[in-house]
Amino acid sequence: MKQSGEASSSFSLYDSPIAREIADLSARRRALEAADVTLSGRTRVLTVSNQKGGVGKTTTAVNMSAALASVGARVLVVDLDPQGNASTALGVKHNAETPSIYDVLINEVPLADIVQTSPESPNLLCAPSTIHLAGAEIELVSQVAREHRLRGALREYLEIEGNHFDFVIIDCPPSLGLLTINAFTAADEVMIPIQCEYYALEGLSQLLGSVQMIQKHLNPKLHVSTILLTMYDGRTRLAQQVAEEVRSHFTHEVLSTVIPRSVRVSEAPSFGQTVIAYDGQSAGAIAYREAAVEIVARDTTEKDS
Repeated sequence: MKQSGEASSSFSLYDSPIAREIADLSARRRALEAADVTLSGRTRVLTVSNQKGGVGKTTTAVNMSAALASVGARVLVVDLDPQGNASTALGVKHNAETPSIYDVLINEVPLADIVQTSPESPNLLCAPSTIHLAGAEIELVSQVAREHRLRGALREYLEIEGNHFDFVIIDCPPSLGLLTINAFTAADEVMIPIQCEYYALEGLSQLLGSVQMIQKHLNPKLHVSTILLTMYDGRTRLAQQVAEEVRSHFTHEVLSTVIPRSVRVSEAPSFGQTVIAYDGQSAGAIAYREAAVEIVARDTTEKDS
């Protein structure tokens, strides 16, 4: 009887949900290490946007940027949110005295004068936001070419010799004001994080309408290229239903990778880090790295086709 009990205990230990999760993470880490990441060579400018709050927009912007940098891409993050959370997560200075994206938009300071390198990686740079950006919406109203200020500054910066980036990722405030319009006008692609919870698609039609408006009047190249499912809890039927619904509406745009709910992802910003630097072996970090590999692979596939 004792031997039978020991065998049963041994079986349950190695066939438990925790054991299966550990084995799955190990397999995914090995797959990432073996992944062949080939960059297309062109600069992709994406704005991360969702007018619905609390969907993991800034979290997606910084962690995706760090994940792309970790697979060899050179990435510039433009923090257009007055809260400056992206700047905090990337560990760059953004106090009131710091030259910031506000100075670029309002005072026409060159982007090269404000960009900082994140301590996480030499491949990860940031144009920080400061508290001054909170008043930029009002100040931009009287500016010449107010919707194109960021686009012009970014174009000049990328034309500087040696300033090649594989990705420029713009983090927007959760509203359709002049800051977000500047982001839409400067970008070619929109990445939308969608929370795998009730009301996930709420406000999405408004966002898509905004994109269509920008396409028609300011930037015909703008399109929704990527949708990322975030805060996914595979244990709940609701999360699975939301994922299925989003995939049914946006078959080609939704990434196969989903970002799980993760304590590590939530903790990282309080240490001034992305989850890639804070705990690169965690489930959240692995998911963002998988999403980064998928984004690069999609671009290479589209280029070849």
